[in-house]
Amino acid sequence: MKGLILSGGKGTRLRPLTFTQAKQLVPVANKPVLFYGIEALLEAGIKDIGVIVGDTKDEIKAAVGDGSRWGIHITYIEQDAPLGLAHAVKTARSFLGDESFVMYLGDNILKSGICSLVEEFKRQKPHSLILLTEVPNPQMFGVAELRDGKVFRLVEKPKNPASNLALVGVYMFDSHIFEAIQAIRPSWRNELEITDAIQYLVEHGYDVHPHLVTGWWKDTGKIEDILEANRLILESVKREIKGDVDSVSKINGRVVMAPNVRVRNSIVRGPAVIGENTEIIDSYIGPFTSIQSNCRIEQTEIEHSIVLSGSEIRDVGSRIDESLIGRDVKIFKCPPKPSAYRFMVGDQSEIGIM
Repeated sequence: MKGLILSGGKGTRLRPLTFTQAKQLVPVANKPVLFYGIEALLEAGIKDIGVIVGDTKDEIKAAVGDGSRWGIHITYIEQDAPLGLAHAVKTARSFLGDESFVMYLGDNILKSGICSLVEEFKRQKPHSLILLTEVPNPQMFGVAELRDGKVFRLVEKPKNPASNLALVGVYMFDSHIFEAIQAIRPSWRNELEITDAIQYLVEHGYDVHPHLVTGWWKDTGKIEDILEANRLILESVKREIKGDVDSVSKINGRVVMAPNVRVRNSIVRGPAVIGENTEIIDSYIGPFTSIQSNCRIEQTEIEHSIVLSGSEIRDVGSRIDESLIGRDVKIFKCPPKPSAYRFMVGDQSEIGIM
């Protein structure tokens, strides 16, 4: 069995951050989102993985490499344009051959992984197995309608959803999916929709099984979802302090601190993750905060936020909350002081607060 990870989207909902960075490489708990998908496939025993790439292919390749760090083999597959999930599968035809495969959207994170999904597929041998979860806003997703426990109809982003069961970004197929993709036509979005391909399988008598998600699932396409995924993952970290903390600083709760971190006259309250070579000086780092490597936080309060590598935040005065701050960003205070700040900042930015 092979794996296919889709990592070619433009990440328009995360701009300006994704003007300079692939959305699948935005870190959650200091690990790129894409790595969670790779590790989920590996945990399920899948070691031959194709990665669909687009405009950000060079950055994806530089981050992932050949897969040797995980003991797997990575094949990169270029998609000329983001023309739909089914188009991505069609593009990967030569890599996939006639083998069954897992398709995993590279900006998704599932707490429970996909082991049970793969085991069920191998045991029951349907033509397709789709992962579903209940959501409060089904009109934003592909939606499945079930009858007598079987998949009856799938619609992509319906205006009037027939159910609240959204398609999670993980699918399993055998080679019949290529017949379906060949038969469908582009949607009103001019994309080959995977929902249309699965609907073809249903209507032509192929066996399509639903599998309901246990545990949480996040599509990290928006800042709110990235911060929530960061919170959920940080809730499970174990305390590990490898940095240099002075005697007047306090490290409370589940904090992961990499080597060469320097903490002076500060409070770090977990759950939190601090990357290597970062300095925390005269500051408060609150719960659910991830700070990557080579950052400097001075005379600043920050919580429930993500700070990417190489950034400097100093003398802010008010608390930074629910923010996603890009690489090599500088944030500093210029009087007079406002009472609160909230940021979503792209890479290599510089902000002066008036």
